[in-house]
Amino acid sequence: MPRAEIIIVSSVGDALASLVSSRAREAAARGATLALALPGGSVATSGFPAIAAAPIDFSRLELFWGDERAVPPDHADSNYGVCARLLLASAPIPAAQVHRMPADREDLEAAAREHEALVRSRGLDVAILGVGPDGHVCSLFPGHALLDEEERWVRAITDSPKPPSSRLTLTLPALAAAKELVVVATGEAKARVVREALEEDASRLPLALALRAARRATVILDEPASARLCATDDDDD
Repeated sequence: MPRAEIIIVSSVGDALASLVSSRAREAAARGATLALALPGGSVATSGFPAIAAAPIDFSRLELFWGDERAVPPDHADSNYGVCARLLLASAPIPAAQVHRMPADREDLEAAAREHEALVRSRGLDVAILGVGPDGHVCSLFPGHALLDEEERWVRAITDSPKPPSSRLTLTLPALAAAKELVVVATGEAKARVVREALEEDASRLPLALALRAARRATVILDEPASARLCATDDDDD
């Protein structure tokens, strides 16, 4: 994989907002929009308010998502719903540039193919990924069959080991096609998988697979999440 740029910060929200602001300015200089794939979870909670408060030309942002649960968009578990509350409510991003994953559709497979066509037609400039303590990214979980997908960019999943079981997710080929991956991890619970993904070439963690395939990778960590980097095997005991 290309060597990831590792940034260790006290505030991952501020660091993420700074990165998005920088990439948006670069897009504006090209007369383009910046296509972002957004995460849910703790990264959304800490990052979206900081992005909303940053000096960004929001008309230059175009939003996609890394994954979505099969719930209505106003449901508490909806990744889009979190974004609507924490970012869209105060950031004037044009509605036509907000591409919600339609995971609440009855036919998830048809929804996946329809959304895949949209993602492929635009392409992703930056895919922002949160990380689970098990090393999952998007709804790509360790040992799951979706890790073997080689062609499709968006897939339905109906047996997620983390509830709810039904979801839509970007695949590893979609992440590999993004111009840049930005991984954000916080907390001691993520330190082991961060270390494995960055330092073990044979790792099969979804995070490791995504980073190895990335065209460009930036990893934003707080101190606890970075604690095991460059540690020896003896330190794990």
